[in-house]
Amino acid sequence: MQGIWDFNRMKNNNEKGFALVLSLVLMLAMSLMGGALIVISAGDHSSNNQNDQYQQTFYVAETALLEGERWVLNQYLGPYVAGIRDTSKRKLPSNQSITFNGTMTLENYKLNSVHEFEVLYPGGNTLNYSMVSNGDICFKSFPGAVNPTSGEQSGDEGFKVAEDFDENQGAISNNYGSLLSKSLASNGSDEEKNEAQKLKFFYYEYFVTQIGAAPFRGTGGSIKKAATDTGNDGMAYRVYGCGIRNGAGLDPMVVNLESVIVLPK
Repeated sequence: MQGIWDFNRMKNNNEKGFALVLSLVLMLAMSLMGGALIVISAGDHSSNNQNDQYQQTFYVAETALLEGERWVLNQYLGPYVAGIRDTSKRKLPSNQSITFNGTMTLENYKLNSVHEFEVLYPGGNTLNYSMVSNGDICFKSFPGAVNPTSGEQSGDEGFKVAEDFDENQGAISNNYGSLLSKSLASNGSDEEKNEAQKLKFFYYEYFVTQIGAAPFRGTGGSIKKAATDTGNDGMAYRVYGCGIRNGAGLDPMVVNLESVIVLPK
C-alpha cells in the first residue's frame, strides 16, 4: 500500500509541475500576442497620421495651383491691388532672360524671429516654432523642370519663369497657416486660431513658365451687326504648384501638381 501511495503522490506532483509549465507558456503566448497587437495598433495610428498629413498637403497643393493660375490671369488683365485693377500694367507675361535657380519669392512670411509662431497642444503645453526655408524643393520635384537623374535644369538654356510688368519673377512661396491666421484674426475662435497656427507647417508654392504659342478659339458676338468674331491665336503657360509640409524635426513632404492654361494674344 505504501508503494501505491508514493506512486500516486509522485504522479500528482508531476501533474502540478506540468500545470505550472503550461501556465507559463500560456502567459508568454498571451504577452507576445498583446505586444503584437500594440505594435499593429501603433503602426495603424502612424499610417493614419501620415495619410491625414498627405491629404492636407494635397489640399495645399491645389491652393498653389489655383494661385498660380490666378497670377497669370492677373498679369493678363492687369494686377489687382487693394481692390483696384491696374489695367495700365496688363500684358501677356513673357519669360525672364535669366535661368531660374528654384528659389521662390517669399510673399506672406519671412525667415526671422518676427514670424515665429506658437502652437497649443492638449494638456496646455505650448511650443514655439520658426518658419523654414524650402529652398528649391518645389522646383526639383518636377521632372519637366529639372532632370531628376543629374539634377540639372532641362533645356539647352536652362529653365526660365515668367515675369510680371515690373519684371518680378512668377515664382512665389506663401505660408498656408499665415493666410488663414490673417482671415481669422478678427472673428475666429481661439480653437480656430490655434488650428491655423498648426497649419503654419504647410507652404504653398508655384512657378509659371511660358511654353509658347497655342491654338485658342474664342467667339464674340455683335448685337448691332449680328456677326461673330473668331480667333485661334493664343499663348500657353504651364503652372507648377506644390504643397509642402516642412518644419523643425520634420522630413519635408511634397505634393506637386501642374496645369496648362491658354490665353488669347
